[in-house]
Order: sequence, then structure tokens, then C-alpha cells
Amino acid sequence: MTAATDYTLAELCIVAASQSFADEGEALGTGIGVIPRLAASLAMKTTNPDLMMTDSEAWMLSEPNPVGKRSADFVPATESWMGFSRIFDNVWSGKRHAMLGPTQIDKFGQSNTSALGGTYDKPKVMMLGARGFPGNSISHPNSFFVPDHNTRVFMDGECDFVSSIGYNPARLPRGHSLDDIDIRLVITNLCVMDFGGPDHQVRLVSLHPGVTVQQVQENTGYPVSMSDTVPTTEAPTTAQLDIIAALDPHNQRAHQIKDNPPGNRA
Repeated sequence: MTAATDYTLAELCIVAASQSFADEGEALGTGIGVIPRLAASLAMKTTNPDLMMTDSEAWMLSEPNPVGKRSADFVPATESWMGFSRIFDNVWSGKRHAMLGPTQIDKFGQSNTSALGGTYDKPKVMMLGARGFPGNSISHPNSFFVPDHNTRVFMDGECDFVSSIGYNPARLPRGHSLDDIDIRLVITNLCVMDFGGPDHQVRLVSLHPGVTVQQVQENTGYPVSMSDTVPTTEAPTTAQLDIIAALDPHNQRAHQIKDNPPGNRA
């Protein structure tokens, strides 16, 4: 396939994030936020046709819905009904993979979507809440998208509030082991990471074009494992960009990363 030469950072992140769903097989892909949702949709259209998605209401789709307002004659490709109880059956079976954007991610891969600063009774900032994330994080694979890679997100110490399980033996639920944790990929505006380093240390998988190893480490509040040679994140192909444009006709992707610079910042 022909690699594109003109693409945005958001489009690079969408393609990189879609790789987390590539080997999923028959599973439910849940992308929370524009870029994670487009990433799952792109995987469904290219690398993993067995992936299923919901319409965020109660239906399973065999074709991803485009982002944003749709035409009056749009007909979603509904395959089956998936009400609330069936969602839980799917979660507990492990046949789901969610990608979302936490506010904090610590060295264990634990994340925070709940509260910042102070105490939980009187936080400085109250956010969405843990919601279903504690159970989701122990039941099925999860990935993260971070639009602004910095030491406030990848912070020193433990998260202010632990919303999801990571590779921290001290916080494992009874009867579980670290082998039950499955954090696939962490996509940021600087790089792709995972927790495949020694003892589940965060590891640098690839650098986005024009980004240095030093930039990644300076913006991460804990040591990042890396090899002597770090590959560059692959550029989108023209075919992938065409699919992304069709899935996001209103270009909402352009507003998900500050200033949305070119994907190649070399």
C-alpha cells in the first residue's frame, strides 16, 4: 500500500491506535472519544473484519457508524440487539477491548478518571468517576489514548485516585495475578508505548516522526524502558486516510490534539 506524505498528527494516532485492535479477532471494540472510536472503526474496516462495535445505544454494528451528524437517509448496519445485560456478559467474558483517555497513568499502568488533588471527599477537581473501569480493567484488554504527553498525565508516584487496575501487586483483587492484566497500547501525541518492559515497566514501542527519545522521557514522570534502536511510527497509507475521511466527514479528528500539527514533525 502507498504511504501518505501529507497527514496530520491526529490521523497518525488513529492509524497507530487501530493496531491495538488488529489481532483481536471476534470481539467488541469500544473506542471512547473521537480518536479511539475512529481507531476501532478503522481496524474493523481493514485489519480485523471480525471486530464488532455498538452504536453506543443498544445495537451491534457490522459497519462502523461515522462520527458526527448523519444525513436523514443514513441507515446504520445493525446486526443484533445488545442491551445492558448483554454488555455485562460480554465484558465478563473478556471478549471486549476498550480504548479511552485517562487523566493520569502511573508507572503501574493504573489510571485515574475520577478525581485530582486533595482527598476523594474534597478533591481539587472532580471528573467523570471510575464508573465501570475497575471491573473492565480486570475483565478484558484495555488501551489508552493521551492527546498531550506530559508529566501531569504520566506522573511521578501513584495516581491521585486509582480508577483501573494495573501491574501493581499491592492493588490486585483477591484471586487475581498480574497475568490477568492486559494493557495493550498507549498512544500519545509523541509516541506509542506499552507495558512490556522488565517487570511490566512502561516501554517505548515507536516514536512519531520528528520526536526524540529525550522528549518522551522528559515528559514521562517515571523511567521508560527502550531498546537501543526505536522504530518510527508507520505513516498512514492513502487508503487508510480515505477510510478515516469517510468515517469522520466533519473532521472532528482535527480538534482532538492541540493545533493538530503535521504527523511528520521531522
